Amino acid sequence: MTFKPPAPTPPGLWRRVPPAVFPSIMGLFGLGLAWRRGTDVFVLPRGIAETILGAVSLLFVFALLAYAVKLMRRPSVIVDELRILPGRAGVVTMVLSVYLLSITLAPYSAVVAQAVLVAGFSAHAALVVLLVHQFVTGPAEQRRVTPVWHLSYVGFIIGALAATVFEFYILALFLFVATALIAALIWSVSLEQVIKETVPAPLRPLLAIHLSPVALLGLVAAALELDAIAMGLAGVAALMLIALVARAPWLTEAGFSALWGAFTFPLAATASLWLTVGGLWRWPGGIALIAATLIVPAIAFKVVRLWAGGQLAVKTNAATA
Repeated sequence: MTFKPPAPTPPGLWRRVPPAVFPSIMGLFGLGLAWRRGTDVFVLPRGIAETILGAVSLLFVFALLAYAVKLMRRPSVIVDELRILPGRAGVVTMVLSVYLLSITLAPYSAVVAQAVLVAGFSAHAALVVLLVHQFVTGPAEQRRVTPVWHLSYVGFIIGALAATVFEFYILALFLFVATALIAALIWSVSLEQVIKETVPAPLRPLLAIHLSPVALLGLVAAALELDAIAMGLAGVAALMLIALVARAPWLTEAGFSALWGAFTFPLAATASLWLTVGGLWRWPGGIALIAATLIVPAIAFKVVRLWAGGQLAVKTNAATA
């Protein structure tokens, strides 16, 4: 029996840019924004946060440009990406990172940052239309609820967080309520799946994504001065993070992969929430910030190195333009 070797990548620059690099970039954005909050809480040099955010912004713009070239070569490639879990997670986090770029730019130019925010909402809305179309027309296995659904449909909460920066409070409140309802639905279905089914070892890191909506909803609640809700969500985030840490050997049983990028943003966002709420959460927030500073860049470095070495596209089965 003979096997047909995989088709080689056609010649040309950036034909197989792996979207799986973006979850780790999103985590780096979260780390920089957590440091921005930490510098206010602990009166640290603001240059630390801005240096991190500046470097991440450049990395993101480069990766986004590379993926845009791939998309221009064959626009339908995005449909192929959305058919596989690493590709879907990568494309969605690429779009969500636009919101984070808007928050990053806000102190420097409100006009530019707001334009970036509008671009983020537009791209995210278009992506959701594609995802819904694929849900309706695709095979049954693609209709299964996964933690990545939080990124796809609850991810608008990051846009709400950006909206609070520009005092668009009505928009932020609307998105807060809508995404909270969607997140609750996804949590309930996912909990039933975890109870009834065994999660394959390679996919277990994605379970950490369930923490992100809690932290982000808490941050938006704090920005909207819903202090009791923010405090409650800080406690829920603590319980979820303790559960994840306790199950760390089980979550990482399959060894390192690009899906470890799912660990990065939830940890950084939780640190931001605790630092924002303050009070008894001030020092846990500082500890979480230190942990994120040690963990997030280490994971991101490994993922980016795989991309630079041409291995990430192969390992994540990235589509070719």
